[in-house]
Amino acid sequence: MCDASNYALGVVLAQRVDKFPRVIYYASRTLDAAQANYTTIEKELLAIVFSLDKFRSYLLGSRVIVYTDHAADNFPDENLLIVSSVSISSTTPWFANIVNFLVASVFPPLASRAQIDKIKSDAKHYIWDDPYLWKLCSDQVIRRCIPDHEIDSVLQFCHFSTPGGHLGIQRTARKVLDCGFNWPTIFRDVWKICSICEQCQRARGYLTWGQQMPQQPMLFCEVFDVWGIDFMGPFPVSFGFSYILLAVDYVSKWVEAKPTRTNDARVVVDFVRSHLFCRFGVPRAIVSDQGTHFCNRSDGETRRSDGCTPPWIRLCLDLSFGDVKPD
Repeated sequence: MCDASNYALGVVLAQRVDKFPRVIYYASRTLDAAQANYTTIEKELLAIVFSLDKFRSYLLGSRVIVYTDHAADNFPDENLLIVSSVSISSTTPWFANIVNFLVASVFPPLASRAQIDKIKSDAKHYIWDDPYLWKLCSDQVIRRCIPDHEIDSVLQFCHFSTPGGHLGIQRTARKVLDCGFNWPTIFRDVWKICSICEQCQRARGYLTWGQQMPQQPMLFCEVFDVWGIDFMGPFPVSFGFSYILLAVDYVSKWVEAKPTRTNDARVVVDFVRSHLFCRFGVPRAIVSDQGTHFCNRSDGETRRSDGCTPPWIRLCLDLSFGDVKPD
């Protein structure tokens, strides 16, 4: 806490204990002839400089809040990243609320008490060093927090470039961390970028055993023994329909199609029962891309109740599923 008059400066060093300030040190000094001619704002700033120099050994390595009684000392521009609400827009960095709290002790105007407590708790692990925000991670390594628009370039370098080497999810994420970068969704973003990398899918470097194709080939001896099934769409709405559920027999290439309003599991169960099981009998296998509308509890119960236990195969490339996938 700092204050200045026309003749002297006065500062107090205090620490909050149980939400109340406890005084640690008092300091003051008189102004010389030149300093007495300073304007009011200059005298207040001189008091701040005097306090920081006097209490330097106490303040190093700590976050400090300076209180003055002069309105001109309030710098609203210190709130570096303005957030109008709790939800952060696409142009605002994900760490905006943390930076605002570290710099100016400002919270989002619509934040609840739980959200404020969360920001305070998270801010303990962050360090603001203008213009970068750093985080002390759980492995005791300090890494720079990068905004959303830099994430793609970092992932491109750590996975697609020559030093990246198209490594798997865990090793690519470790390379990002070893480069000294951090953001909350590292592993999820690495998984997404590996899942769209065609070279990785062909090499199957990141697939688990359960996701790989079976080692024994499937023999299609009889018609209607093996069906491929998939959704097409979404298309522009026509008569309330947005999708087409398509099934193709692998031997005869017979096609069964049905327009649907949604692409959920209920539609799949109804289609399989009414268009496949009732008309062509229970098949030996149904091949899909293992989407959530094909592999779920309701569909599994349907297949078990109808006596059908086909292998549901996750195919990595659309071109491998050519019998059903639209061009």
